[in-house]
Amino acid sequence: MSAASGTAVAGAALTVAPPRPVPGALVVSAISIGLALLIIAVLSVVLPFNSKPAQFLLDHGSGSIFAGVYPLTIQNVLHLLSAAALGILYRRWRRAGLEEAYLRAGFLPSDEHTLLGLDELGPLRRMIHPHLASRAAVPVLMDAAILQASTSRSLEQVSTVMDHKLELMSHRLDLEYQIIRYIAWLVPTMGFVGTVVGIAAALEGINDPAHLHMERITAGLGVAFYTTILALVESAVLVFIQNVVQRREELALNAAADYCLTNLINRIYIPH
Repeated sequence: MSAASGTAVAGAALTVAPPRPVPGALVVSAISIGLALLIIAVLSVVLPFNSKPAQFLLDHGSGSIFAGVYPLTIQNVLHLLSAAALGILYRRWRRAGLEEAYLRAGFLPSDEHTLLGLDELGPLRRMIHPHLASRAAVPVLMDAAILQASTSRSLEQVSTVMDHKLELMSHRLDLEYQIIRYIAWLVPTMGFVGTVVGIAAALEGINDPAHLHMERITAGLGVAFYTTILALVESAVLVFIQNVVQRREELALNAAADYCLTNLINRIYIPH
């Protein structure tokens, strides 16, 4: 059994600096919303007032039913919601990159011959302890497996604990996407609210058939159609990006579990 080489590999890996930390969710959301506000302000200046792009993207025109409270329009609310969701998705993408970085760190031996004795598990656990704060899958799963192997000296119990830990981490990962799924639902809902508000405003323009307010009618219908189109497009983009990011995170979690099973649990040597 070449157990000493396993410790050498782990010790060498820990001389590498920890992966770049992922910024907090509130910080990323605040930055993304701030950028969205800046873009809205720039577009409000760049796009000519009353132009089709300004009306479509911002509802910025003289006939707008929100002209008195601009920039508080349904289109701009949609942009802010989408920006917040994209910021959270960017953070999840960075989180997946962190998981992949830990997979590449080489904490464990990957050759075909090295085994790990019980006396090596303690030092290995102390080596990965500084990385537990990252809550990355590789150090967390390694810590759970090493602790269980050291206390129970049973690989069967180690596998059971690993399964339970992986299930909890998968559930936590799914919970991380609840706010994204809610925003992806809220965006088209806001679009339909804009449809109702726009149609209601258009109907006000035909209360008196003898005096049709065409500007109010067209402005109301514009809000009704524009908000629906924007909401559906932005919702479709959010759902697509969510699926891409979530798939990357789930693949990274599965790879971390496979890494720990192959290079840690299957290498632990327990004498009988």
